[in-house]
Amino acid sequence: MDFFPLIKVFSLSTLSFLVAMVWAPILVRFLSRHRLGKRIRDAKEAPVMAGLHAAKEGTPTMGGVLVWGTTLAFALLLPMISSSFSFFSRAETYLPLGALIASALVGLVDDLFNIRRIGAHGGGLRMRHRFFIYTAIAAVGAWWFFIKLERDVLHIPFLGNIDVGWWYIPIFIFIIVATAFSVNEIDGLDGLAGGTLLTAFGAYGAIAFIQGRYDLATFIGVIIGALLAFLWFNINPARFFMGDTGAMSLGVTLGVIAMLTNSALLLPLIGLMFVVESLSVIVQITSRKLFHRKIFRSSPIHHHLEAIGWKEPQIVMRFWMISGVTAVAGLVLFLVDRLLT
Repeated sequence: MDFFPLIKVFSLSTLSFLVAMVWAPILVRFLSRHRLGKRIRDAKEAPVMAGLHAAKEGTPTMGGVLVWGTTLAFALLLPMISSSFSFFSRAETYLPLGALIASALVGLVDDLFNIRRIGAHGGGLRMRHRFFIYTAIAAVGAWWFFIKLERDVLHIPFLGNIDVGWWYIPIFIFIIVATAFSVNEIDGLDGLAGGTLLTAFGAYGAIAFIQGRYDLATFIGVIIGALLAFLWFNINPARFFMGDTGAMSLGVTLGVIAMLTNSALLLPLIGLMFVVESLSVIVQITSRKLFHRKIFRSSPIHHHLEAIGWKEPQIVMRFWMISGVTAVAGLVLFLVDRLLT
């Protein structure tokens, strides 16, 4: 048995963690020195959240740079150091890496606009502009899959592959955009997004490895290592926040990986808490528009739980536990499906 792919994944995951741990304090000091801090929405916009999170005003944001910056550095430098350990490959990692960086740069601009009070109500890019930009990024990915990789098949667990033809493009776009904005919704408490992303990427790393996509599994492992380092500084009380440059880019990348492994229909289970967060926002908005009343004291649901008395670490740890269980459940379904179909 060839153990090298396993050694490659785990060694680079560990190295990614160590490298990110080294430069994370430098990033925190840079963000603090240049006053690149989080702006909490005022009491008129979000009275419940403003009251709960007023003390977090000014905490450095854009910490997601730690994750995608480390991943990009590994992708570019490893081919120069050792071709055996490189994971930069056209078939497996060009697209997820490109999507990661493109969406991270858009998020970085949005974060800077928010900090400098530029844009819609002094709060960054308008929702419709963000939606358009991330849809455009997803459309490029859909074109690459459909035209370049000739993908037009979706795998349905226990039923097999279904040829969906050109419908593959809108399905791809929907999955990427929905995942990105769902991850962004969950990024609201110290450690919450990082921990739930960790379990989701872990499950897809295992899926990629089982499929023999070793470069993709290594790419995911590098993200996981950097995410662990990010969490070291992001758990309560957070030294910095992820920002859109982290949440949106990692959400886009997770969606691309789900499509690349042809296991996107497992994503709602593996990332169940992302789904729950988005549904809570949709329910809240729908209820206010149609019935002029709120279902939750605040949305997404983690803010509602805060408002009814749950402590922040309590919410985060319980969401982590649920995410861990659903990620394992999704992996089990993948394995059973692989055995039966």
